[in-house]
Amino acid sequence: MNETLILKSRPVVESLNDKHKALVGHLKSKNINPSLTVVIVGDDPASHVYVRRKGQACEKLGIVSDTIALPADTPESALLDLITKLNSDKSIHGILVQSPMPKQINEDHIILAIDPKKDVDCFHPHNVGLLVSGNPYMQPCTPAGIVEILKYYKISPEGKHVVVMGRSNIVGKPMANLLVQKKQFANATVTVVHSRTNAIGEYTKQADILIAAIGQPHFVTNNMVKEGAVVIDVGMNRIDADNEKGYALVGDVKYDEVFEKVSAITPVPGGVGPMTIAMLMENTITAAAQQGGITLD
Repeated sequence: MNETLILKSRPVVESLNDKHKALVGHLKSKNINPSLTVVIVGDDPASHVYVRRKGQACEKLGIVSDTIALPADTPESALLDLITKLNSDKSIHGILVQSPMPKQINEDHIILAIDPKKDVDCFHPHNVGLLVSGNPYMQPCTPAGIVEILKYYKISPEGKHVVVMGRSNIVGKPMANLLVQKKQFANATVTVVHSRTNAIGEYTKQADILIAAIGQPHFVTNNMVKEGAVVIDVGMNRIDADNEKGYALVGDVKYDEVFEKVSAITPVPGGVGPMTIAMLMENTITAAAQQGGITLD
């Protein structure tokens, strides 16, 4: 068997950054300054880290970035009022409200309140419908990032059996919808398995490409994957570890055990995670162009 290919995201992100910088420059030449506003409610440390990284990514590309931090006890009505204000501000092209939100806020209400044209997460039912029908305005960030990894490493899912582990609205469902479309780097036969699937390993062992997005550390073991499969690990789980931090970040896949059996695998960290932010940047650029009446190639 050939040496296992490690599907690192760094070169993919660097390639996309070059493309995105050029697009931002093109839009600015048309007097359009792409702009993203992120709203975060509460003090969740991980969420604040993600938001800072999004701001850094915007700065690197020349995208205008603003973060609005609200206290944890912010009522839903106040957040909805803020979204209405952001929707009407023509200088803002993308709006993202960071999850998770405090329990007094219904996330579905927030998603519905965001103008679909500014919905850079691609969570609004309007944008989900466009995705399912094969005519997306923007694409959900993590699934789109996974497709970009496959493109960069020239791993085509066409005609392959892809098994997606997980059925969330963020990864599992949109991932399946992207891969069944009639287009390049899609055209796959897709099976979705989840927490209610019986004998889940019987399905995962059939996968030419296995995408694990279930949020359970080291769930996927050697005996659950096919020899020579491609494994995409979306998981990012914190477990106790005997190190300076006291924890380690691991995926849903038992990497060291699975590594020897597969043809390619994403590491954790350094795999899918950075792709999510890269595709958020792409969606922000797309939104700015569309709202400015500019067609991007």
